[in-house]
Amino acid sequence: MLIHPQPNPIAFSIGPVDIHWYGLMYVVAFAQFLMLGRVRIRQPHIAAQGWTRDDLDDMLFYGMLGVILGGRLGEVLFYQPLYFLEHPLEIFMVWKGGMSFHGGFLGVLVAMALWARRRKRNLLDVYDFIAPMVPLGYAAGRIGNFINAELPGRLADPSLPWAMLWPGVEGPRHPSPLYQCLVDGVLVFLILWPFARKARPRLAVGALFTLLYGCARFFTEYFRVPDWEVSVAGIPITSGQMLSLPMIVAALAMLAWAYKQPGNRAVHA
Repeated sequence: MLIHPQPNPIAFSIGPVDIHWYGLMYVVAFAQFLMLGRVRIRQPHIAAQGWTRDDLDDMLFYGMLGVILGGRLGEVLFYQPLYFLEHPLEIFMVWKGGMSFHGGFLGVLVAMALWARRRKRNLLDVYDFIAPMVPLGYAAGRIGNFINAELPGRLADPSLPWAMLWPGVEGPRHPSPLYQCLVDGVLVFLILWPFARKARPRLAVGALFTLLYGCARFFTEYFRVPDWEVSVAGIPITSGQMLSLPMIVAALAMLAWAYKQPGNRAVHA
C-alpha cells in the first residue's frame, strides 16, 4: 500500500508571491498546446487549410480565457453551488484548485466560436484542429489535483499494489486523479493523435475526442468519490457521469454526421 506524498502545494515563491504547483500545471498545459500545435500545422492536410503560428498563438489566448473562466464557473455551477453561495470570494481563489473540465470544455467552445467569427474560420475546422492538443493538457491538470490531494478515490482493496492512504479520508483509496490523468488524458491522446494525423471528414476529429473523453470519464468516475450522485432506475450515476453522457450522445451524432453528410470530405494537401 502507498501513502500520498503530500508535497508542498507551493512550488516556489517570488517575494511575497507564492507560485503553486496547480497553477504551474496550467502553464504546462498551455505550453504543450503550443508545442503540439506547431507540429500539427506542419501536417500536410492541416497546412493545406492555411493554419499558421499566428493562428495558434491567437487561439491560445482565447483558449486560456475559456479554460479558466469556463472551468471555474463549471466547478461553481455543476459541483459546489451551495458552498460557493456561502463563500463567494473563494470563487476567485483558483490556486486552491477546483476547475471543472466540462465547464472548461464549454468555455473553450465559446472562446473558439468568438475566435472563429473574428478570423472568419469555420468553427468545425477549429474544433478539429485543437482537439488533439487538449488531452495532455487535461492530464497536466489532474497531476495538479493529485499534488493538492484533491478528488480522493473510492475505497480500494488493501491488497491493490497502488492503493493509497489519502490525506483527510479513512482507509486505502484509489488514486483517482492519476487514473484520470492516464485514462482520460494520456490514453485518449494516444488514440486521437494518430487518427488526427491523416485527413478526415470535417468534425470527425473533434467528435472522436468528445466520444473518447466522455467514455473515459464515465469509466474513471467509478473509482472517484463523487461530488454528488443520483439514482436512475436503481443505478447510481455520479455528477461526472451525468455530465459525460450528453458528450457521448452528441459525439455519436457528430460522427454519424461527419461521415454521412454529402460533400463533407477531408481536406488533403
